[in-house]
Amino acid sequence: MPIAPVPQSIDATPPSFEGLLTLGLYVAIATFLIGLLLFISWALGQRTRSQVKQEPYESGIFPTGQARLKAPAPFYLVAIFFLIFDLEVVFIASWAVAYDRLGWAGFGQITFFILILFLGLVYLWKVGGLDWGPSAQKRLPRAEQESL
Repeated sequence: MPIAPVPQSIDATPPSFEGLLTLGLYVAIATFLIGLLLFISWALGQRTRSQVKQEPYESGIFPTGQARLKAPAPFYLVAIFFLIFDLEVVFIASWAVAYDRLGWAGFGQITFFILILFLGLVYLWKVGGLDWGPSAQKRLPRAEQESL
C-alpha cells in the first residue's frame, strides 16, 4: 500500500479576523467563567477559625517530635530525573521517526544532543547528585546531616 506524499509547502497565511475574534471570545468566556466560579466559592464558603484549624495537622493525631526525617530520602531527585529522561526520550523518538528526512544534519544534531545529555549525567555523577542512602550520608559533614 503506497504512502501518501507529504506536502512540501505549508500555507503560511495569517488567520482570518473571524478566527481571531472566535478565539478571543472563547478566551474571554472561559476567563469569565473561571473568575465567576472562584468568586462564588469564595463568597459562599465558610470562614471558621479555631485553634484546631491553626495546628499543622488536622488528622486528629497530635504532632510529636520533628517533622524532618533523620535519613535523607531525595525522592524528588528521582522524580526530576524521570521527567528529564522522559523529555529526552520524546526528542530522540521524534528524531527516530523522521531520521530519513533529516539526513546527516539531523544525525549531527541528535548526536550533539545525546553528547550534552551524557556530559550532564557525568557531571551529576561526579558531584554526587546520584548518590543517596547511608553511604552518601557518611560523606556529608555533621552539620549537613542534622539539617536533613
